[in-house]
Amino acid sequence: MSNSSLSDAINNSEHRSFISRIASQQTFWVFVAALLACIALTLMTDTFATERNLFNVTRNFAFIGIVALGMTAVIASGGIDLSVGSTLVISAMTVSVTMASGMPFWAGCLLALGVSLVVGAVNGVLIAYAKMPSFVVTLGMLSIARSLAMVLSNNKMIYQFGPDHDFLLWLGGGSTFGLPHPLIILLILAAFTSFAFRWLRWGQHLFAIGGNEQAAVLTGIPVSRVKVSVYMFSALMAGIAGILEVGWLGGVTTNLGQSMELSVIAASVIGGANLAGGVGTAFGAVIGALLIEVIRNSLILLGISTFWQGTFVGSFIIIAVAFDRFRQARGYE
Repeated sequence: MSNSSLSDAINNSEHRSFISRIASQQTFWVFVAALLACIALTLMTDTFATERNLFNVTRNFAFIGIVALGMTAVIASGGIDLSVGSTLVISAMTVSVTMASGMPFWAGCLLALGVSLVVGAVNGVLIAYAKMPSFVVTLGMLSIARSLAMVLSNNKMIYQFGPDHDFLLWLGGGSTFGLPHPLIILLILAAFTSFAFRWLRWGQHLFAIGGNEQAAVLTGIPVSRVKVSVYMFSALMAGIAGILEVGWLGGVTTNLGQSMELSVIAASVIGGANLAGGVGTAFGAVIGALLIEVIRNSLILLGISTFWQGTFVGSFIIIAVAFDRFRQARGYE
């Protein structure tokens, strides 16, 4: 065989191997599903591909996508965070109450993010150092954080945000170059998270913990500290989304973020995060959130009751987990 033929054979083999790796990724198939759904809706309706509807879709899925980035980190480390919806609302209520009292946006934002980090730190310490199950701790925090948001606001709606009122509304509901601000912030946070997962020691450690915690301990990884940081990261993402949602809605009540945990966990799992830990990507979280929003939007445009949304989202979770189990079973053969 000539050198040219040998080189061509090697290149073809590497090309097939690359395609095979891409095709085996759950995120790839979720992306294909979202793309096909968008094409189908464009053909079936006159409103899906309109500028206004696409703007709404991209803005709406950004909130879920931001929180899903943090959830993906938690799931990849082998845990779960059921308190993200409540963290979101206490962050939203903190920035609202602070600004309504006459404080500037930056003060309310820092205070809201600080409160979110405290929520994440409490979760992390109880889970990492007190060795309590993440399900129990975050389920308890779900109730505690929402209750504190009610106390903070006296369970009243807040819709006046002081001297920086217009800036907050612009940040959450405005756009730049035709792109909604929440989407721009999601893309920035997703790029940072992806970099952290792949290149930072923190990301490598959290995946090692999720893959095999005992082995991670034996290799000298500071497991407890990493776990605390992961739950703080999840709470921080929820806190950022809470601030943005206030700006989008133009007001906040203590019902904000209720039952958001299902959509966020669904986005992470559909995007390829393994509930057993050790697997997950930032890109997958974004694509999973996009698919969920496309489903919700399609139900509205096709005149189907939105009550079916939970059925579709739950089904996608089961299918995603089943697909992952099937893939793992094939790998053991």
